[in-house]
Amino acid sequence: MTSNFSLFSDLRNKIETHEAKVMTVGLGYVGLPMALTIHEAGFDALGFDLNADRVAAINAGEKVISYFPERRIADAVASGRFAATDDAARIADMDVILICVPTPLDARRDPDLSYVIRATETIAAHRRPGQLVVLESTVWPGATSGVLKPILEAGGLKAGRDFFMGFSPEREDPGNAVHNTRNIPKVVGADDKASRDLMELFYGRIVDRPVPVSSSATAEAVKLTENSFRTVNIALINELKVAFDAMGVDVWEVVDAAATKPFGYMPFYPGPGIGGDCIPVSPAYLSWRARDVGSQTPIIDLARASNDTAPDSIAARVAAGLMREAGVSISGARLLMLGVAYKRDVEDTRMSPALEALRRLEEMGAACDYHDPYFEVMPVTRDHPNLAGRKSVALHADTVASYDAVLVMTDHSGVDYALVAASAKLLFDSRNVFDGKGIKVTGGPLIKV
Repeated sequence: MTSNFSLFSDLRNKIETHEAKVMTVGLGYVGLPMALTIHEAGFDALGFDLNADRVAAINAGEKVISYFPERRIADAVASGRFAATDDAARIADMDVILICVPTPLDARRDPDLSYVIRATETIAAHRRPGQLVVLESTVWPGATSGVLKPILEAGGLKAGRDFFMGFSPEREDPGNAVHNTRNIPKVVGADDKASRDLMELFYGRIVDRPVPVSSSATAEAVKLTENSFRTVNIALINELKVAFDAMGVDVWEVVDAAATKPFGYMPFYPGPGIGGDCIPVSPAYLSWRARDVGSQTPIIDLARASNDTAPDSIAARVAAGLMREAGVSISGARLLMLGVAYKRDVEDTRMSPALEALRRLEEMGAACDYHDPYFEVMPVTRDHPNLAGRKSVALHADTVASYDAVLVMTDHSGVDYALVAASAKLLFDSRNVFDGKGIKVTGGPLIKV
């Protein structure tokens, strides 16, 4: 009993004095911001990633995420208290280990925990007593205790006694200049008091406000609830967009006016669909787990289906608009797509609705080029590997005018929309860029899709 309490008290003291060594497993859009925030809070931080090229770039101080301050990584590395590694043996030296790896959907659109399982197995092979292991990746309620815990306990150590574990959902919003890793409240949940106390203590040193909940399953459910809420409301506003358009009503004006109500309403804005590894994924995990326990989520499932078809709907409306406004068939049409990232001002194409719309338009016979300041050359993507190697088209007036139509799919800030507005023969806008920025379209008709 004394030995077990000593493990807890020793780790607690290390966290309180900022002497704990912390590792984030995964150095993507979640793990790297967290590792840097941990370093900036005064801890020694080490990031682990299997991608040796990314590890080398980080250790060289390169700005590997576009929206980071210019020298954030370089200054952290120069301090001597932050580094990246691909050496799993370093896990044994750590006091706190955070798992921040992808949890995508598989080919059947079911949860894929393979990255989490491999990361946990790697930790189990190098762990030692007295460590705190926290999963931050999106999973279904019960996954931390049902999937991770058996792997970590397989060698004989027991959670809550010999080591500590729990779940804290990531809440990153890439590119958000207001809400960041430090000032977004952090939900923490564990199945034993010792683990929960250590998590609350640790995250309390990292973020402005930790929010403890009663169990890891509760914390897991929080993340799924947040993104399912967004999924349903995005599907709703995109449905209203189509309906109001048929009535001759501008949905953007409707939303702005409705948003003046100080209670009972939260504005959601239309778009070409959802992307990234959060909003499309969380509801699928929730729906899968609900079926697994004999329940159902029909509203969420309907919203997911609606969002999944949004890029197809955009493609169909572009085809109809081309014929109606220009007498041009989609088969053989030349289109320029503005933006292929899944959201504004990030270099991320994971589950991007723009790429899905591009795929659909080309299936219909169109020839599609793109312009995106974040992708001079299209990388290999998980969802659309066949697009790798395509090059972004530079925006010049004569180039824009050479296309049958221009389609805005991602509203990046660094795009010359005034040039586009003056040069395009026909404009399709899925983001309300031109009216929203007060840019007068003079080149040709503007159609909101």
